[in-house]
Amino acid sequence: MTHGFAALLMYTAPDRLREANEAWLTRTLQRLGITRDEADHPTLMPLWLSSNLLLTQTCGYPLMTSLRGKVRLIGRPDYRLAHSANGGHCSLLLVSDDDSRTELEQFRGSHGLINNEDSNSGMNLLRHRLAPLQRDGRFFSAVSLTGGHRESLRWLREKRGDLAAIDSVTYDYLARDASAELNGLRILARSAISPTLPYIGAVSLSAADAERIRDAMNLALQDLPEVAATLAIHSVLPTTEEDYQLLLGYQREAQVLGFAVLN
Repeated sequence: MTHGFAALLMYTAPDRLREANEAWLTRTLQRLGITRDEADHPTLMPLWLSSNLLLTQTCGYPLMTSLRGKVRLIGRPDYRLAHSANGGHCSLLLVSDDDSRTELEQFRGSHGLINNEDSNSGMNLLRHRLAPLQRDGRFFSAVSLTGGHRESLRWLREKRGDLAAIDSVTYDYLARDASAELNGLRILARSAISPTLPYIGAVSLSAADAERIRDAMNLALQDLPEVAATLAIHSVLPTTEEDYQLLLGYQREAQVLGFAVLN
């Protein structure tokens, strides 16, 4: 491949993260000697499924559902953050700091917030964590879609919901660079561990292509130590679909307990 779409859009705030991702991507493409096409995709799914996709990042849950067999896995990031390391991360279940409830079970019948229905960190890991606590297939009295983790945090701050599961990478970045977005909130519980969000390319890429791209990403991190520090990424690890089978296992565990739908 001599050209293709490339974009890193999953962690873009605060601004210095967006700038660091762009610098990393630019250097990676330089290492590969590949020209970047301008992508004009209003939503993520068309980008993820593009036949000209060179490199982007997706969520682990759609990787194993709507994208399975339709993309090429390139690798996954090894973050060095407070709640994310060794190629894994989790969801942090957040509530208002002034909420007197201290046990997750006490939030049965409360108002839940999720970023998107196909989100691993915002929905799948939360469903798995709540499944043993549900009754008759329900945990919340109401569930609202916010459209994003930062929106879920805003809704919590505004008392428009009681509990949300936030990707630990997002949380750690905000805690470091934009802590005001976490003011008045506290961590109530953690989810099970999950592989970090994978990097993918078009399904037409070969395994050798994927390795070449991953090697270029790691060399670019070495070339740009300040960027690597800003992103808190130690390296891009090789990964396979087998690593992400865990997420479907979490889904099945919730289903067996009668909690197939988060509500």
